Amino acid sequence: MNDRHPPQTTIALSTGVKLKGFLEGTDQGSGLIVFVHGSGSSRFSNRNTRVAQFLRASGFATLLMDLLTTSEDQVDAITRELRFNIPLLAQRVSGTLDWLATQEQVRQAPIGLFGASTGAAAALICAASQPARVKAVVSRGGRPDLAGDALAAVHVPTLLIVGGDDTQVLELNRMAMSRIPAQTQLVTIEGATHLFEEPGALDEVARHAADWFKHYLGAPTA
Repeated sequence: MNDRHPPQTTIALSTGVKLKGFLEGTDQGSGLIVFVHGSGSSRFSNRNTRVAQFLRASGFATLLMDLLTTSEDQVDAITRELRFNIPLLAQRVSGTLDWLATQEQVRQAPIGLFGASTGAAAALICAASQPARVKAVVSRGGRPDLAGDALAAVHVPTLLIVGGDDTQVLELNRMAMSRIPAQTQLVTIEGATHLFEEPGALDEVARHAADWFKHYLGAPTA
């Protein structure tokens, strides 16, 4: 495996918070996919990195980012509280979209959000608050139910991908889906569990995500 990482991007939010990320593929895509990771994960997530590689190969730009600062992450490693602070995480995603709007290379790109685990709830809250910017959402093994009342305000196309053997999360996704007024689809990956560690499972996730973003963000030019 190649352990080298791309140059780090600093995301400066209007609140003064600075987040770290990897922004790649800005020279090729007609759309930008922002990854909103799940609890305890980061821009180094192996699963999100693999999906991001597939999306870049499909012609999209990608942003893998941390939702917590270094000091917050150190606190969260002990308390495990901030990773479940969905309003805070959603605020960080929304602030990142504001920052992206100031970046020449991507400010015109339609944006899709790819949320995993608890990050899916943050992505949906952000989509509900910024429908003019967010064109589509994909959730991988997500907890959309944690978006609460914001689900009723989601008006962007949303794809929910869940492992067929992840029975509890599958039921939570079904309930959340019934509350989202936008075009919504639930896809189950047969034989997959919560982390999609089974052979070929994550590749299926990537293919479904790419197809969804191509349809709703427009086919990439590359």
